[in-house]
Amino acid sequence: MSRQRTSDLEVAIIGAGFGGLGTAIQLKQHGIEDFLVFEKTAGVGGTWWVNRYPGCACDVPSHLYSFSFAPNPDWTRRYAPRTEIQAYLESLVDRFRLEAHIRVRTGITQATWSEREQRWQLNDASGRKWRARVLVAALGGLSRPAWPDIPGLDDFAGEIVHSQQWNENLKLAGRRVAVIGTGASAVQLVPHVAREAKRLDIYQRTPNWILPRPDRAIGPRRRALYRRQPWLQKLARFGIWAISELRVPAFLWSNRLAAGHRWLAHRHRRRQVRDPELREQLKPDYDIGCKRVLLANDFYPVFDQRHVELVTDGIARIGPDAITDTGGQRRVVDTIILATGFKAVDPVPEGLIAGRGGCDLGKCWHSGPEAYKGTAVAGFPNLFMLLGPNTALGHNSVVMMIESQIRYLLAALDHMRAHGIETLEVRAEAQQRWNDMLARRMEGTVWTAGGCQSWYLHPETGRNSTLWPGFTLGFRQRLSRFDPEHYLATKSA
Repeated sequence: MSRQRTSDLEVAIIGAGFGGLGTAIQLKQHGIEDFLVFEKTAGVGGTWWVNRYPGCACDVPSHLYSFSFAPNPDWTRRYAPRTEIQAYLESLVDRFRLEAHIRVRTGITQATWSEREQRWQLNDASGRKWRARVLVAALGGLSRPAWPDIPGLDDFAGEIVHSQQWNENLKLAGRRVAVIGTGASAVQLVPHVAREAKRLDIYQRTPNWILPRPDRAIGPRRRALYRRQPWLQKLARFGIWAISELRVPAFLWSNRLAAGHRWLAHRHRRRQVRDPELREQLKPDYDIGCKRVLLANDFYPVFDQRHVELVTDGIARIGPDAITDTGGQRRVVDTIILATGFKAVDPVPEGLIAGRGGCDLGKCWHSGPEAYKGTAVAGFPNLFMLLGPNTALGHNSVVMMIESQIRYLLAALDHMRAHGIETLEVRAEAQQRWNDMLARRMEGTVWTAGGCQSWYLHPETGRNSTLWPGFTLGFRQRLSRFDPEHYLATKSA
């Protein structure tokens, strides 16, 4: 039996979402062609390929939720639905001639750093082996669904579906449905479920701050104008970015600065929920911004329908055909929909990426993920992450964070090429100083002192390892140049 040949690459990219495609585009424009993007699903798009639940859409305005170097003048709505975002990402493949560089249905099952070869050894799902000088992990912060630990969940005899793994053939007409969770995915899918289900029970652990969704159509004349005059779209993008940045002081310095948004949220709830008791149950008791602020116009009205019930008691157990809450109330159910979010503080599965000495990144981060500038990790040479620890946002578009990281990556590659460097590895002390800075900046912010528990925080340490505590411009400035003084480097022999 012959030994399988290992194929060599300059750069291997895991994931074909915004991060992976953006990196691929910029590598090509930078004159680097020796790279591949490995994607485990059947198409590009990342979270926008996977999430197919009804009502799935973005809560960042379309013109800002796209690459600055690849604008799309053809958005039809201010807040794009999933299908349009997916179509935009697919169009990038043709626009920038990426097809030959992408391997769909070819996920990386293991990436291991080889000390002897000073390369990343990769195994893909088809059994093929690869060797790459540089590894880019564009896994996405919201790529792994979180399944709740509820007694009896495995005993349920009906259908269970997680919002991130939606069954497009799911039939809800005439069904008794339970939705567990009232977060971002739930507020989008619940109105659609309510229109079909015979009965709908919505299990709420914590009410959310919900603002009106200022969505509107973008007409053909406006789209044509953006095609003819691209600078106008750039101006619109800049305006959206600037207004979004104005939310940061209320998160960092004083939540009193969010008084206007608090008032708007309370008015929104009062106008849309007629029952005073129900209105009180839907009222959050923590600072706005402590958890993700949601945008929805059709979520609250669902609760005024007779076949819909809001359940605020916790779930004690799930049986084969019913859910029993902590108050002892048993509700018969045919279908359970889990709108329980993602493993944002546990983004890398164990066994996927192993660095020096076989250190498994998923295990090394048992107390929460840490990185340098959200991009490099000590002990993992030539590894660059996109949307790594502390790069998510609660106020603006993460695409801007991705672009900053891609520029940093390209600068690192230029430095390696110019100085004959074989490996770069961030110094452990530099990484520690960066995370100490983040910890100081988190003190007194709405995320740590706002009075809520959220998916931003690690469940064991309580540390916010998810969000960037500042302005997007500040992050961009910190990544504006590659800083070799904070890296260990080995030169080519």
